[in-house]
Amino acid sequence: MNIQNLLLQHLYQALLKINAESFFHLIKIHISTHKQFGDYQINGLIPISKLLNISVENFSKKLIKFINLQHMVEIIKFEQPGFINIFLSSTWIENQINYIGNLPNFGIYSKQQKTIIIDYSGPNIAKEMHVGHLRSTVIGDSTARILSFLGHHVIKANHIGDWGTQFGMLIAYIHKQIPHNFSLNKIQSFDVLEKYYQEAKKIYDIDPNFAKLARHYVVKLQQGDGYCKKIWQHLVNISVSNNQKLYNRLNITLKKSDIMGESMYQNMLPHIVRDLKNKKIAVTSNNATVVFLNKDQKNEYYSSFGVIIQKKDGGYLYSTTDIACIKYRCEILHADRIIYYTDSRQKQHLLQAWKIAHKAGYIPKSVSFEHHICGMILQKNRKPFQTRAGNVLKLTTLLNEAFKKAHDLIYRKNPNLEDIKLNKLAHIISIGAIKYTELSKNRSTNYIFNWDTMLNFNGNTALYIQYAYTRIFSILKKTGQPNLKKNKYKIQIITKKEKLLATCLLQFNEIIEIIADQGTPHLLCNYLYKLSALFSSFYESYPILETKNIHLQHSRLKLSLFTAHILKQGLELLGIETSEYM
Repeated sequence: MNIQNLLLQHLYQALLKINAESFFHLIKIHISTHKQFGDYQINGLIPISKLLNISVENFSKKLIKFINLQHMVEIIKFEQPGFINIFLSSTWIENQINYIGNLPNFGIYSKQQKTIIIDYSGPNIAKEMHVGHLRSTVIGDSTARILSFLGHHVIKANHIGDWGTQFGMLIAYIHKQIPHNFSLNKIQSFDVLEKYYQEAKKIYDIDPNFAKLARHYVVKLQQGDGYCKKIWQHLVNISVSNNQKLYNRLNITLKKSDIMGESMYQNMLPHIVRDLKNKKIAVTSNNATVVFLNKDQKNEYYSSFGVIIQKKDGGYLYSTTDIACIKYRCEILHADRIIYYTDSRQKQHLLQAWKIAHKAGYIPKSVSFEHHICGMILQKNRKPFQTRAGNVLKLTTLLNEAFKKAHDLIYRKNPNLEDIKLNKLAHIISIGAIKYTELSKNRSTNYIFNWDTMLNFNGNTALYIQYAYTRIFSILKKTGQPNLKKNKYKIQIITKKEKLLATCLLQFNEIIEIIADQGTPHLLCNYLYKLSALFSSFYESYPILETKNIHLQHSRLKLSLFTAHILKQGLELLGIETSEYM
């Protein structure tokens, strides 16, 4: 149940009755930030009253008169300077919580299910993933989980950089710097591959002849040369295996089968260039094939000098690959919605590719394209992490340090915990801390990486929420009633703290739907933290196992059980595990 949507439906009916339905788009309903303002607050009344040329108080009272909310509202009243505050009925909340608690997925699903492609992570091959890759990976994965939870057909696309300049450099390095009797079998570890890449990059930057040779091998690879493809495939396999270990450790749902790298679209590129030329979208300029774009009517800047889709040496560029990628996703995968999770530096590039694909007719009007921009994780010098320098903070280093810190923390608290449980719990807590730190921030903001912040276990953290879940599980375990969910007792809403907790539980649906629309998992983090705090306040005021009234005790146990289910489900949607012991 989405309470906001339900309230909006009743508001629309009220506006119809007073012939003001045309102003419905100005109405906003949000969860109240302070208890004295009720559970929900209606905004947007002042601009409507001005358009109707009546006072906001008179308009609001007229609206209240026609809103049919008697069954779900205890109090509804106007508040200066121009709000309507809604206090939900305890009886209505009680009925809803008992009904929803027995439904699969708490009754949450999407009425209009779509095929949604989510493009995220996308690391470059031959370079180990570093902390700069965290954002796109964990936020994209959480969105994929949430959209799947709602019932959509989600296609996870890991658009890895497996066809770029780095392979020209590596093939040239192997060809020029390594003895001719060299065997690819000697490159089995990712450490060796990364070392070769860093050495090749140094030579590429200072030696024009080597750079020319590297570009030559890029073209040969793109043209299907057998020697180049053999080296390329070996290096790709090493990188993919290394990345998969990191995904597994981070509890990221991406698998090898989700890889849709740049190489996947290479056979399409000659056709794309011919087609764009035939449609007079691309032209030859200085022996290269170029698409010239003008400024968009919405002032989105594309390019004043043209987008090159094929270089004069015959090589293709990232733009060409992305145009082919868009065509494939629309025509072959039949996407209804395509979401990209990359940082702001990719904005112009994506806009150019989308514009060209639209002009070429590759994108049906019904398809939604969205760039969910991720802010960058910056170094202390406020510059983005880059692999080129060879001194970036690798993800493996971060994960190892987090595990050690979590292990030490748990051992100090519980030195008698057996090693298997200790290591498992340290893994759950450390991965949760890293992912929550990333997910709890608004995805569009940049921030400077800080060890202490990333590995913080106090306050608004995953550990606080994980502990709340474990605490509830411990309470339920002490009752000795595993089938508590199915017993005859129902949840009763008697006290204010029970009402606050139950109302928050009912709001899970609307939070999930907002995130599904906007790609903002920090809202789920905020929600779970609030829910954990409300449960803690409720439990400290009403120790459940000390309650002598059996009906009241079971009511509060079932409310606690519902809370545990929502906490667990919410953390799973963030890609964070829970534990039955702490």
